[in-house]
Amino acid sequence: MNVRYFAAARAAAGVDEESFDLASGTTVAGLLQAVLAVDRAEPPAGTPPLQRILSRSSFLLNEVAVRDRTTVLNPGDVVDVLPPFAGG
Repeated sequence: MNVRYFAAARAAAGVDEESFDLASGTTVAGLLQAVLAVDRAEPPAGTPPLQRILSRSSFLLNEVAVRDRTTVLNPGDVVDVLPPFAGG
């Protein structure tokens, strides 16, 4: 399973994308737990921690919005992390 990070999520994760080899039947919530279990460097000053960003983010599963974190993932799935965006 691949996770792609955008905007503040990218800054907090320290990478654009990463892969996880998780058991079949893992849910979005399980994948997010795996994301948070990665030992990371401190995010740049002024960037909220990744856990806070994930709690407020929207997610795409294979480019389709997913709101239910109990959704089951399959090997090869791509989950995009989209933090709240500001603008006008």
